[in-house]
Amino acid sequence: MSRLSNYILETKEEMKHVSWPTTRQTYLFTALVIVISIGVAVYLGFFDYLFSLGLKSIVGIY
Repeated sequence: MSRLSNYILETKEEMKHVSWPTTRQTYLFTALVIVISIGVAVYLGFFDYLFSLGLKSIVGIY
């Protein structure tokens, strides 16, 4: 049990050294992740659509 309590105390001390982002940075980074995720989804969806059209034309399924 002593090892567990030492671990918790050391973790608590290390957390004091963490540089936390500001609220503005958190909102900005969250918005950036959402925008990039939507962009990647559109990009992949576009190429999926193109490949499915190509495959339909090769196979001849209408």
